[in-house]
Amino acid sequence: MSIFGKIMSTIFGGAAQAAPAAGGAPAAGATAAGAPGAAPAGAVDVTAIMDKLAEANSEDLDWRKSIVDLMKLIGMDSSLAHRKELAKELGYTGNTGDSATMNMWLHKQVIAKLAANGGKVPKELLD
Repeated sequence: MSIFGKIMSTIFGGAAQAAPAAGGAPAAGATAAGAPGAAPAGAVDVTAIMDKLAEANSEDLDWRKSIVDLMKLIGMDSSLAHRKELAKELGYTGNTGDSATMNMWLHKQVIAKLAANGGKVPKELLD
């Protein structure tokens, strides 16, 4: 599974675990394989999921501004090597040696792709 696929699956899967639909079936989320591009039947409140994870975390992590913090909150490897791999996967054409610029680009891309796949994200993060 791709790194973005894991991000989406973890966040959208968290929604399914947190709120079972009627009849006990999991709520709308990523496909069984967690494949990006397959929009869930209903919007997944990314903000609520991520804020809940941030509240439960002992570190002061700001997922709204930092790709590293977002990845840490969902239990993913946020190392530079892993972020470079994510950048390659998402089509980053800039200098991966400039990690600050790459990180800002990655954060915007991940948030936009979560929204494009049925995630409800803060409007100000999509600007």
